Amino acid sequence: MERYEEIERSIITKYRKSIWRNFVKGIQEYEMIQEGDKIAVCISGGKDSMLMAKCFQELKKHRKMNFELVFLCMNPGYNEINKEKIINNSKILNIPLTMFETDIFERVERITKHPCYLCARMRRGHLYEKAKELGCNKIALGHHFDDVIETILMGMFYGAQMQTMMPKVKSTSHPGMELIRPLYLVKEESIINWKEKNNLQFIQCACKFTEDCAMCNDIDISKREEMKNLIKNLRQVYSNIDINIFRSTQNVNLDTIISYRKNGQTHNFLDDYNKK
Repeated sequence: MERYEEIERSIITKYRKSIWRNFVKGIQEYEMIQEGDKIAVCISGGKDSMLMAKCFQELKKHRKMNFELVFLCMNPGYNEINKEKIINNSKILNIPLTMFETDIFERVERITKHPCYLCARMRRGHLYEKAKELGCNKIALGHHFDDVIETILMGMFYGAQMQTMMPKVKSTSHPGMELIRPLYLVKEESIINWKEKNNLQFIQCACKFTEDCAMCNDIDISKREEMKNLIKNLRQVYSNIDINIFRSTQNVNLDTIISYRKNGQTHNFLDDYNKK
């Protein structure tokens, strides 16, 4: 048995409950895939996107729905070591990579305020454009369950708002395109465990300036790391705390909310208070 076959098998055996079932559940529950879709599975080179690619390949084997896949990797200006690592890992995992070049790192180098945020926006834009050029109608990103929880807490603590990272979003800047997050219900701990048990080494932060993000002082990155540590500590007190945070976004009681926004309009509880 080839190494990639052993890695594939681990997803549906050892990690069937923690990874595979949650991957399938997320896709089914949030209706991420429709008949005839052509999906650009976006590969950043990290553990999350590489696992997502393998899960998609496994899903394709079952042929319960007719859809196409393109494994799309954008090179925003990686150094040669990181670029080669991505290419070598794709060979180890038997992922047929489609790589294209951009100069995003070079352009972001001149930006001093929130470079990481702007870099992420620019990268997504390029992925949309390339995916559409290849005939895709969707891009899949490797955001996982912990990313969702961190986003909820960051919005509350630093944005004074209640919001979440959605499982799928229609693009407003690229008509006809949609973004899906198939690892939405998969915890990062499970992904790390899968990586380590299979002795896989992926790039972490491939940023041209910091390489391992250790010196990155962008506030968005530092606050997200703060949320990650907070959740880790809270889990030690109550193991299901992350589940409850997540479910709170599914159990919103508008009768007990002071105000909320929908379609760009703000609604206040006083609007119809005297009518009750």
